Amino acid sequence: MCDYSLHAVDTRPARVGDKLRSANFANCFTRGFAALGEPNVAVCLRPGTELAFDRDVEIDHGFGRLLPSLGFGRIPHRLARFRQLNVDRLDTHHDALEFPDGRLVLVTRLCDGQVATVLQLPAAEQPALGEHAAPEAQAPSREELIA
Repeated sequence: MCDYSLHAVDTRPARVGDKLRSANFANCFTRGFAALGEPNVAVCLRPGTELAFDRDVEIDHGFGRLLPSLGFGRIPHRLARFRQLNVDRLDTHHDALEFPDGRLVLVTRLCDGQVATVLQLPAAEQPALGEHAAPEAQAPSREELIA
């Protein structure tokens, strides 16, 4: 998904193998992901998408700038799974990353310029808005199985 404040930005869905960069977008007050080579297009992730960062993840943290040697704002993980939080609240950021230690970090808190690769998309495909799902095959009834 793309966070609520990225609705004024061109978007596209993530694909396996995409190289993404945490980025600020024009006319937005939140960060998201852009594909390398497409700096003005937000790449939308679905919950469950797995990412591998090129280096340990860094987030905006006040003490991180004041005392960088103490590691404030550094998350010692390179793998993360995309999640959405507080989806029932329209006035807050939803896009987040979950790290192996269980820590959840809003995507908008990522430092600008971090590179990640989309490793895997979630197994269940959901149709995009305006698209219709293919009709599901119905299991045969008991009568059909016996006949």
